[in-house]
Amino acid sequence: MTGRAIKDEYVDVGKVRFIYRHFAFISRESVWAGEAVECADEQGRFWDYHDTLFENWTGNEGGYSYDNLLKFAGNLGLDSGQFATCMTERRYLDRVRGDSDYAESIGVTSTPTVFINGEIVRGADYAIFKEAIDAALAAAGR
Repeated sequence: MTGRAIKDEYVDVGKVRFIYRHFAFISRESVWAGEAVECADEQGRFWDYHDTLFENWTGNEGGYSYDNLLKFAGNLGLDSGQFATCMTERRYLDRVRGDSDYAESIGVTSTPTVFINGEIVRGADYAIFKEAIDAALAAAGR
């Protein structure tokens, strides 16, 4: 997926800094999905769970039900008890809501939306992001 490719090619080698923020705007299930990916991150599986969410998106309601989110965690081999406790405690609700409020305040209207040096780049095609990142790096003399 695009986020993982950016991480692999640019972040992991120290070329760019990547900050992931949630934008849960579709339904309450969007909020749950944001919380779930953070719970997966507790077990070092942020990107695996993130990719699973996008691969299993079936619409605005039902796809990210609590039961499905637990099932995704189990399918990835996460500690189901730890994951369920994290979800039940809603450990990351404030983070997901805060990220979403911030995104809305700066004009984000869809996902994915990426800012590269303050400029919005929208879409999911890696080539678009690669071109924008490479141009920003060249402009910075890197």
